[in-house]
Amino acid sequence: MQRFAMEKLVEWKYKKNRKPLVIMGARQVGKTWLMREFGKNYYNKVAYISFYNNVRMKQVFEQDYDIKRIISAINIEVGFTVSADDTLIIFDEIQNAPKAFESLKYFNEDAPEYHIIVAGSLLGVALHEGISYPVGKVSTLNLYPLNFREFLYAVGETELADALKSKDYGLIDSFSDKYIYHLKNYMYVGGMPEAVKSFLNNSDYYAAREVQKEIVLQYKGDFGKHISAGELPRINMVWDSIPMQLAKENKKFFFGQIKKGARSSDFEKAIQWLTDSGLVYRVHKVNAPHIPLSAYKELSFFKLFFLDIGLLGAMSELDLHAIIEGNSLFIEFKGAFTEQYVLQQIISDTEYTPYFYGTESATFEQDFLIQKGMNAVPIEVKAETNTRSQSLKAFFDKYHPELSIRLSLLKYKEQEWMVNIPLYAVCNI
Repeated sequence: MQRFAMEKLVEWKYKKNRKPLVIMGARQVGKTWLMREFGKNYYNKVAYISFYNNVRMKQVFEQDYDIKRIISAINIEVGFTVSADDTLIIFDEIQNAPKAFESLKYFNEDAPEYHIIVAGSLLGVALHEGISYPVGKVSTLNLYPLNFREFLYAVGETELADALKSKDYGLIDSFSDKYIYHLKNYMYVGGMPEAVKSFLNNSDYYAAREVQKEIVLQYKGDFGKHISAGELPRINMVWDSIPMQLAKENKKFFFGQIKKGARSSDFEKAIQWLTDSGLVYRVHKVNAPHIPLSAYKELSFFKLFFLDIGLLGAMSELDLHAIIEGNSLFIEFKGAFTEQYVLQQIISDTEYTPYFYGTESATFEQDFLIQKGMNAVPIEVKAETNTRSQSLKAFFDKYHPELSIRLSLLKYKEQEWMVNIPLYAVCNI
């Protein structure tokens, strides 16, 4: 598979003031594969150390932060001599060794010549619970499930993927039928590497769905391993409620739909854990479409999305035929799948942080709002080709944004007040 994050790793390797790199991401999005593949392709040697059930190496870092002593211990562990100029050092599952994570500060200060990458599936949770983060001493890279362009590469459609970034819509829209075909496949298979691999190896949608179900079970198994017995029911209730929450016309998260009489204070810790683990995305509402959007964020109003559209389909038990046959996919769940898809592409394949905008009246609600330069840009998501953009037009008439975007199955079109971008080209917003 081709992961675009590989290009960022290569840039990191040759950076003048390179710091240890921390890769953040949920379990099974491909962090270990990416690190090892990078090492194999761009270094002579790879010193790979996992702290999962590795008490011996964990104790090495408990003593002190003497880099020479630590490197000697790594040499013994991996069975060869680590050299600064041609060896990639990988610390995996580093959330299990807090002192190893803290040592990155000293590698940066005392031995910056070493190339070190670290990752951990629950590192975000560990940091939130008190592991000391070496602020200013490390770089960070977020890894997500495969986005749609990466999926096109995986299925052998390199030219289609590259055409998207050309923004040549005369060319792109000539192949809209092919893009829509692969888009439907992506919405079922999703971007979890194992599910994509299974789909490719077997040309079997059902094989991919079995992988998705297994991943969901493993995630729920993680809940029981890493969460206190008192908090576990709340985690499960939030996790299980997300498909139902997204199915609503108003997708803002309602605690009362988890449990009658529930309050935000009852479930905030559970939501925070799921967010820190990378399993859900929290998209906040802004109370005014002004710049900077972050200054108008309302912490108590948000939508929750899954990390992957394929997992959402598995948890919702969406039938294959609803996706592959006709346009029925795009009207199922009142657009929930389409919004999930768009959210993933914005996060993983653009530079923007997504928000949404709403008022007491539904007139001006926008599915997403992004900050593009000095402009707040409304984004309306439509699941079909038969589109009416009343809400977007009302927003435009009230706030007069320089750019308004509708995402739909229609081809690219510029109008006086709005631009329609095809759903398969979210990367170009």
